Amino acid sequence: MLPWTTYEAMYEAALNQPEEFWLSAAQRITWKQGPAMACRERTDGWHDWFPDGTLNTCHNAVDRHVENGRGEQVALIWHSCATKEQQVVTYRELQDRVAGFAGGLRLLGVEKGDRVLIAMPTMIETAIAMLACARIGAVHVVVFAGYAGPELARRIDDVAPKVIIIASCSFQGQTPIPSAPALNDALALAAYRPQACVIVQRAACRTSLMPLRDHDFHTLEQSMPVEPVVLRSEDPLYILHTSGTTGHAKGIVRDNGGHAVALALSMDVIYGCEPGDTFFTTSDLGWVVGHSYGVYAPLISGCTSVIVEGGASASAIRTLCHEHGVKCLFTTPTQMRLMRQESRHLSEVILPALARVFVAGEYADPTLLEWARSYFRTPVVNHWWQTETGWSITAHFFGLPEREPVSLMNDIGRPAPGFRPAIVSSIPGEQCGEIVLSLPLPPGCLAGIWKNGAIRVPSAYLDETRRYYRTFDEGMIQANRAVHMLGRSDDVIKVAGRRISGVQIEKIIATHPAVHACAVVAIPDELRGQRPIAYVVLDSEAECMPSSEEIVARINEVLGRWVGLKEVRFVGRLPTTVSGKITRKRLLVS
Repeated sequence: MLPWTTYEAMYEAALNQPEEFWLSAAQRITWKQGPAMACRERTDGWHDWFPDGTLNTCHNAVDRHVENGRGEQVALIWHSCATKEQQVVTYRELQDRVAGFAGGLRLLGVEKGDRVLIAMPTMIETAIAMLACARIGAVHVVVFAGYAGPELARRIDDVAPKVIIIASCSFQGQTPIPSAPALNDALALAAYRPQACVIVQRAACRTSLMPLRDHDFHTLEQSMPVEPVVLRSEDPLYILHTSGTTGHAKGIVRDNGGHAVALALSMDVIYGCEPGDTFFTTSDLGWVVGHSYGVYAPLISGCTSVIVEGGASASAIRTLCHEHGVKCLFTTPTQMRLMRQESRHLSEVILPALARVFVAGEYADPTLLEWARSYFRTPVVNHWWQTETGWSITAHFFGLPEREPVSLMNDIGRPAPGFRPAIVSSIPGEQCGEIVLSLPLPPGCLAGIWKNGAIRVPSAYLDETRRYYRTFDEGMIQANRAVHMLGRSDDVIKVAGRRISGVQIEKIIATHPAVHACAVVAIPDELRGQRPIAYVVLDSEAECMPSSEEIVARINEVLGRWVGLKEVRFVGRLPTTVSGKITRKRLLVS
C-alpha cells in the first residue's frame, strides 16, 4: 500500500523530507546491508545514493524472486520479428542460466569492476549476459548490434573491455547480417585488445570460432554457477554510450543501489505494475529503455518482461499483448505511426488486460495519442526522460489512488519524485526557456561519465553555477507543476525576436488525416533571423492529400502569419537514428 493518495502529497514528501522519502523507497529492494543514509556528496562535488548500503542487482532481479516462491513464474518472453522464434524463460531457469554464465565469465578472468562489452541484438542471451555481469560486479557495456567496425572500435578503446560478447549475426528485416566481420574490423582498428570474445551461435548464420580467442556462449553457460557478490550501492552497474545533446558519445555510468531503488519506485507509482504483471517494451536492449524497462525494472519488481528483436508490426504487438496478457506497453512515436498505418488492414483490437500505453523517445503529438487511445481503448500518454536520467523526469502516475487529470494527458506530465525542474530563459520575463534540474538529481540518474578509465563528474551537463543539470530541452512549467515541452534547445525557432517550437508547428500539421509524420526545422532568414521549413511524409493510402499551400494556410490560421512558414517539402521518409528518433539536423543538409 502506497503511503500517499495524491500526486501532490508524494511530490511534497520527496521535496521536503528527501532523506525520509528515499530511505522509505529503498525498502522496495533487498539489501545485504540496509542504508542508513540516502544521499551523500562526493569529494568531486557529485552525489552518491545510499552510500552505506550493500546489495547485488542480479539478486534483486532474479534470485530473491526464486527464494520468495516465484521460481515457476515467467521472467522473460522473447519474440524475434526476424526469425519468428519465441523463447519463454522462468525465474528459476533464468537464475540457473545467469549463474552458470557468470561462472563462465569468471573462467575467462572477469572480476569485479572489469568491463564486458555486449554487442548483440535483443535476445534472451543479451539479458543473461547483462545480469551475469551484475552478478559478479562486472560493468556491462551494451552497444547497438549493427555498429560497423570503426564505431565498435571507439567503444572498445573507451571502456577497455576484458571480454566482448557478440551473436553470430543480427538481422536487417529478415536478412541475416554476420557479426564477425565487424568484430574483426573493430579489433584491427582498436588500440586495446580484450582477453577473450564470446559468441552466441544462431541457426541462421553460424560462424567459425577463432582458436584461443573465441568461446561459445552456451558452453560457458554450463560452467560452475556462482553466487551474487556483495557490492556497494555506488559501485557501477553499467556504462551506456549516448551522443546526447552535447556532441561526442559519452559513457553514462549507472550505479547499483540508486538505480534499483528508482526503477522499483517507478514501476509502482508511474506504471502501476505489481509482481506477476506483464510489461512489454518494444525498445532494443542496446538503448536505455531496453536497459531500464526491458530488463531491470520489470525483473526487480517481479514482473514478466516481453522483449522483441527487430521492429514489431502492429499485428505482432497486438498478438504478443493478447497472448501474454500484457498490462503495460512501452513504445515510441515512430513505432506508433507505423502501427497506425498498418492498423487499417487489421480487424478491431480487443486487449482486455492492457491497462495503459506509455510513449517516449520523442514527443508524440495529440493526434497520434488520440488515435492510439481509440485503437487500444486505454490511456496512452507521453512521458519525458533521457539516457542520462535512466527513468522519467516527468510522467503520469497511474500507481497512485488519485486519477491523473484529463487536462494533462496530451502533454508530458508532472515531475517524478526528486526531480526539481526550473526554467532558464534567454529573454527576461519570458515564461519559456531551457529546463534545468536542481542538484542533486534523484537516485537512478547518471553516477557520472566514464572518461579515461574512471568515473568523472558530468561537467558538460552542468550550468555555470554547477547547481543545475542542463537537459538541453526547452519548455515551460505551469502552476500545477505540469511541464510543457517545446523541444530541444536547438529546435526552438527564433522568428523576428519571437520564439516558437518546431513541435508546436508539427502538432498542427499532424492533425491532417493524410500526414503520416512531419518535422519542422529552422533555416536562416535575412530579415527575420530564422524561419521554419516543414518536411512532411504523407500516408500513401489517404484519400485526400494536402497541398503545401493548404498546410501553410492552416499554420497561419492557428498560429498567425508571424510564424513565417512558407515552404513545405514532401518527402518519402524522415531521417532517424537507429533508435527511431527523428534527426532534424540531417534535414538541414538534405
